Amino acid sequence: MTEIPEHLLKRSRERRAALEGTPAAAPAESSDNVPATTASSAPAAPAAPSGPAPRTAAPEAAAPPPPKPDSPVVAAYRARRKVPFWAMAALALLPIWTFMYVRSVTASAEEATGPLGMGAEVYSNCASCHGGGGGGGVGYAFTEGEVLATFPNIEDQLRYVLYGTGAYNVAGVEIYGNPDRPGGPHVTGARGAMPGFEGALTDYEILSVVCHERFTLGGADPTSEMWADEYEHWCSEESEYFLELEEGASLATLHEMHDSVLPIGDGPAEGSPAMEG
Repeated sequence: MTEIPEHLLKRSRERRAALEGTPAAAPAESSDNVPATTASSAPAAPAAPSGPAPRTAAPEAAAPPPPKPDSPVVAAYRARRKVPFWAMAALALLPIWTFMYVRSVTASAEEATGPLGMGAEVYSNCASCHGGGGGGGVGYAFTEGEVLATFPNIEDQLRYVLYGTGAYNVAGVEIYGNPDRPGGPHVTGARGAMPGFEGALTDYEILSVVCHERFTLGGADPTSEMWADEYEHWCSEESEYFLELEEGASLATLHEMHDSVLPIGDGPAEGSPAMEG
């Protein structure tokens, strides 16, 4: 507290008494001669603040609860490896590649020409008895040279396919093909009835399937000395006999047009004709 000088206090009392018309009171002295002060020693109460009441801060929002853990299925889905973007483009082109592949395979089948090309398709008429790959079944096998041992000459096989077991039985032929066949000759009807395809197939279809059985399934080598001549005239894409059959000639009369062709004949012949050369 700041102490006011005594002479100032006295002057103040005299001035107040003159205004009020009363004698100035003498200053009270304390027992310990301590000079009076202008204010008590008690601290003054603070003044009330003026103006609007201060705003109180809003209570803090409660923290959100922790997220619920993913189920095992969702967690596995999130953890799985994503398909890269380039793979999506490749998958989009997959149908086109499939279409192109099928077209290429189909085109190859359609482009097969000549007796061997046609014979592979006609062979479906024979596969149920002789096996899809010529390995045999109800009928004899063609593979591993078996058909070549039975029919050293293609004309003999053509005759048998043309007329079948029924015509051979009517003619009284017991052995078809080569009677001196290694391993024994084939007896007519021993492995079931061989149907005659005369009228069921065209003559050039019969030639084509026989070529397929001899050179594709039977293993005859068209470049060897034994089979080169037969392949050139009967089974090559330039086969003159095949072209003549396509133009309307028949197997039964083909020998009349070419002296080198063994006669097919109007009916089956006994045994196998002698090999030329």
